[in-house]
Amino acid sequence: MSVATLITLACSSSLAQEVEPVAQPPAAKGWKVETVVDSLPQPWGMAWLADGRMLVTGKKGTLHLVDGKRVQDIPVEGLPALFTEGQGGLLDIAVHPSDKGPNPRIYMSMASGTAEANSTALVQGVFDGKRVHGIKTIFKASPTKSGGQHFGSRIVFLKDGTILMSIGDGGNPPARVGNMLARDQAQNLGSHNGSILRLTSEGQAAPGNPLAAQKGALPELWSIGHRNIQGMTVDPQGRVWASEHGPRGGDEINLIEGGKNYGWPLQSYGLDYKTREPIGKHVVAGMVSPLVVWTPSTGASGLAWYTGQAFPAWRGSLFSGGLATEDIRRVAFDAEGKVVKQERLDIGKRVRDVRQGPDGYLYAITDEAKGSLLRIVPQ
Repeated sequence: MSVATLITLACSSSLAQEVEPVAQPPAAKGWKVETVVDSLPQPWGMAWLADGRMLVTGKKGTLHLVDGKRVQDIPVEGLPALFTEGQGGLLDIAVHPSDKGPNPRIYMSMASGTAEANSTALVQGVFDGKRVHGIKTIFKASPTKSGGQHFGSRIVFLKDGTILMSIGDGGNPPARVGNMLARDQAQNLGSHNGSILRLTSEGQAAPGNPLAAQKGALPELWSIGHRNIQGMTVDPQGRVWASEHGPRGGDEINLIEGGKNYGWPLQSYGLDYKTREPIGKHVVAGMVSPLVVWTPSTGASGLAWYTGQAFPAWRGSLFSGGLATEDIRRVAFDAEGKVVKQERLDIGKRVRDVRQGPDGYLYAITDEAKGSLLRIVPQ
């Protein structure tokens, strides 16, 4: 199947428009960073329990409980075999939002399979305060792909209790899936790759998914045309935001709506790694334009919508981690949702995830063999 024959969805509520890429915003003021704990083994995702303690995943398959400045290794019983090459491993984590008491359900995304055939999976288990047990695989993306690139893998809960899960497109050329380049899977309604999925808490296709009625569409699809989303968050109004890796430039912030097509690889601000030629066009009719484009790439990672009291001027802003730029980008909006300001918080280390804690501060974890949990506080 060629790109010309791939399916494009109408996005009449979102006007296609050119976006001016930003290289490096000015530095933010009035903040400082505190190290909460260090020596976390290759951390990837973090989530808070109802009692204020935090769970942090380690890419090689470990799980850690952070209680103040104390870190406890948590056994994970029955975790399926991980695929840990390249970008693979144990990735994001979420706690079911309705589980406020003991024994909450824990959800973790992971790469599974072999170098020749792997995919992103979602597992569910129970945390009894000492261990995570009863783990079962509740979803696996298809088709499988080869290599260690582009697993996506952020997971968030919507207000209705369903789960959104990002799946990467499968990799850069020359990687292929079936009879097409892996990246073209993002325009294939018969593939989970290059999409955001909406699932029930048990991993089934959520009822009412807007693409399910399309001919040949997989029922789990929520939105398509994504390259590799590694940041996703839901704001208090229930809007979904995502940060997405572009190739050699063109990292994006998008406001995600069910049923929409976000363009990749037909619409992009990035360049091919080998040829350095533009991939697709900046604007394609019927596809949703990003709100923010960063060139050079930030290596966009975790994403948070800030509502806390510690930084009143920051409320209603997005904060996006940067792996390549070793910073956190603040994106501020006006009442109509237009981007009005960008700033950067220089961290000096690869930022893997950014979240707002229950105490109203921003937290970040760093992408290192011995990573750190950082807290952003007023100066």
